[in-house]
Amino acid sequence: MKKCSVFFPLILLLILCQPTPETGRRQLNLVSEEELFKLSFEQYQEYLNTHEVITGTEDAELVKSVGSNIQKAVEQYYKDNPEKLKRYRWEFNLIEDTAINAFAMPGGKVAVLSPILLVTQNAAGLAFVVGHEAAHSVANHANERLSQLLIAELGGMVLSEALQKQPQKTRELALAAYGLGAQVGIILPYSRIQEEEADRLGLIFMAMAGYDPEESIGFLERMMEIQKGQQPPEFLSTHPAEENRIEEIKKLLPEARKYYRNPEQEG
Repeated sequence: MKKCSVFFPLILLLILCQPTPETGRRQLNLVSEEELFKLSFEQYQEYLNTHEVITGTEDAELVKSVGSNIQKAVEQYYKDNPEKLKRYRWEFNLIEDTAINAFAMPGGKVAVLSPILLVTQNAAGLAFVVGHEAAHSVANHANERLSQLLIAELGGMVLSEALQKQPQKTRELALAAYGLGAQVGIILPYSRIQEEEADRLGLIFMAMAGYDPEESIGFLERMMEIQKGQQPPEFLSTHPAEENRIEEIKKLLPEARKYYRNPEQEG
């Protein structure tokens, strides 16, 4: 049995660390899905209210279209477990920004920051980014990270208690768990294993959506070029070294290809 990655009294580990169907890995889970999604939806709307959401442009429509295709692929992937996505309320928005980044909040709330489109270059490159972020969401990575932070920062309070006793601090911890910690002075990189899980599932999702998973390599190579001689883009700053990541993705491609159906060839 794989151990949960957070130190905690053994009896509580056995109770709180639950196996995940996506990987079989055990995750620490202090937060109910209902509580987590409620907070996530509120914070996503707050984010949209305080940032410029791009609408009505070709790029904005591309984000919506690719996002919708990835959503359908995720739903197909979980067709035998519809309860998994019962509370999801998918959204895919393009945000005006200066950072090369994208992120997802629990429950299917995805934001693509405009500069990353210069690197994705095409729908398949974007599908890798959106598929990766959607994978973080369905793999419960934010729940796992927030649970770790509740233990480290607030002594293991459950979310409802933490929101009642320290609401501002708890909301900041939640943002850090979503990958927005730089905005609140907390940086919490995804762990290597979480990134590997998101890459694997993301490749499967993009392939199921009709996008060639091989395009992931071109996207990552372009990101590496941007990275040379400067600070890495935010999308890379919490990921493994890109050379290693590309090699790992090459190992994952044979599995992803099994899900790929080229719509042009079939049409």
